[in-house]
Amino acid sequence: MVKQLVPSFTGSEVEGAVAVVTGAGVGLGRSEALALSAAGAKVVVNDIGDAADAVAAEINAAGGEAIGVAGDIGDWDFATGLVQTAIDTYGDLNVLVNNAGVLRDRMIFGVSADEWDTVIRVHLRGHAATCKAATAYWREKSKAADGAPQWARVINTASEAFLFGSPGQPNYSAAKAGIAALTLSVAHGAGRYGVRANAIAPRARTAMTEATFPPAPEGDEVDPWAIEHIAPVVVWLGTRGADHVNGNLFVVYGGKVGVIKAPSLDRSFGAAGETWTVDELASSVGAYLGDGERHTFAVGNDLKL
Repeated sequence: MVKQLVPSFTGSEVEGAVAVVTGAGVGLGRSEALALSAAGAKVVVNDIGDAADAVAAEINAAGGEAIGVAGDIGDWDFATGLVQTAIDTYGDLNVLVNNAGVLRDRMIFGVSADEWDTVIRVHLRGHAATCKAATAYWREKSKAADGAPQWARVINTASEAFLFGSPGQPNYSAAKAGIAALTLSVAHGAGRYGVRANAIAPRARTAMTEATFPPAPEGDEVDPWAIEHIAPVVVWLGTRGADHVNGNLFVVYGGKVGVIKAPSLDRSFGAAGETWTVDELASSVGAYLGDGERHTFAVGNDLKL
């Protein structure tokens, strides 16, 4: 039998907070919603179909407070309404966890327009729509309080796929790159109102990634790819104590956290004359890149935690 990993919370880490978790009907999102509830938050659970209500019922049965809101997070109006539902139901919003996503895996030469648009719509548009609604609310609330910073947290879900360009996932990789950039933009643009925006790149076995990881170990060995390893990081990022944490990307798995720095300039070159010649570019930039392997824009599997 696989050992069940149960994160421990005191029930006060996010006491009094109101949280929205998208894609929370199963897997990682469900784990995050349950953890936020266990840590003291009221939770608005979003997913498609009946899954959202099922998780909300599970939270309520355990003594927490939650409602389920079914709907398509890629629909801009629905996403805006989801944020408003949290405010109308519980009187506030403090933590927004964007988790919802889909896969339409294809090589770039085989991807269809619909497969491209579906993934970008659910991942990137879904993240952007809730971020827009939440930050607009926090901005107005801060202004009404004479500029006082709010307890306002955004935790987005990126992926290392955007770093190393997963070959069979050009749509997913592009969406996750967009989410990383969106997170930085939110962190920089809304930080003055107390908003702290960060992203996680989870390494966890879910329905979307089950083919990526080996089977779960049997017996007393802890599964390093269990989704439960991710939830404590999400809870921490939602706390008031994480007020100094903003604009970061964290790789999370198996009780480990890696902090990925923003891209930095590797080296610059200048033309000898007023502008470049092709031969000069080949002998300077081209020579520096060599076979290209050492300088590819990637961390990917080279990131050892």
